Amino acid sequence: MSKNKTQEKFKSKIGGQALVEGIMMLGPQKGAMACRLPDGTIDLEVWDENNGKSAPWYRKVPLVRGCFNFVTSLVKGYKYTMKSAEKQITEEDEEKPDSAAESSGKADKDSKGSDGITDVIMTLGAVFGVVLAVVLFVALPKFLVGLIPDIEQHSIVQSVLEGIVKILIFIGYMVVIGLMKDIRRQYMYHGAEHKTIACHEAELPLTVENIRGQSRFHKRCGTSFIFIVLLVGIFVMCFVPKGLLWWQRTLISFGALPFVVGISYEFIRLAGTHDNIFTKILSAPGLAMQRITTREPDDSMIEIAIAALTPCIPEDKEEDKW
Repeated sequence: MSKNKTQEKFKSKIGGQALVEGIMMLGPQKGAMACRLPDGTIDLEVWDENNGKSAPWYRKVPLVRGCFNFVTSLVKGYKYTMKSAEKQITEEDEEKPDSAAESSGKADKDSKGSDGITDVIMTLGAVFGVVLAVVLFVALPKFLVGLIPDIEQHSIVQSVLEGIVKILIFIGYMVVIGLMKDIRRQYMYHGAEHKTIACHEAELPLTVENIRGQSRFHKRCGTSFIFIVLLVGIFVMCFVPKGLLWWQRTLISFGALPFVVGISYEFIRLAGTHDNIFTKILSAPGLAMQRITTREPDDSMIEIAIAALTPCIPEDKEEDKW
């Protein structure tokens, strides 16, 4: 694993997500999305956030805050991923249906109908994504392990095997989708996001040259968080009574998810604020997984990361400390 060429001087609250030809950053007071448009220019959107000291109580209380922050991240991530994808549509793509509509005298009606169809497709896509995640990472591992004769009589062994299958499915899924050209580019933007945050935490000027030398691996990454969720899930399921069928264990696992996410969030905070043997062991699987989910970015991607991060840096440094 590559190492930072510079020393981290503080741990920032700012986190990000790779989008379609872009990056979203969320800071204590501001959020921003920067995208590379088809014409080569950078499009930047900035909005207010409330992730600092004035955040609602349920986003501060241990165990509780993890679930709310996780759901918020999912919703915002999906929203801005869709927005970034829309920005890749060129004027020529938009003019083609418009000219056809005008020739038939139904431009406005067709435009409204198209927007409605797009909303429906986006909603269905989100629902399908949730269902697919539940099937792949919750139900399928339990079904496969449940095929082993009398395995339900050994709850701990069953839980460990389910966890191993779940991790293997997750790794396989990330490797397979990484073969797609668009996803490979997102992995590169993911690397740009990490390297830029690392440069910010080293208190260096945000320049392409400074960022290029930073590590693309980061302990507080969402990939690390997912791995911790998988590990905590194994531990929690070890306490489930033996003798249950695979679908019963699936329902219990799904019901325990908020609790698992809450614990996992506290672990990722712990790993982000402490450097010791325990946190290094805890972070190791996620950091290793980032070899798959991040790639070295080119300079144009680093420029996008700089544009997204800059508006999110608060004037008061104390607001930015993790």
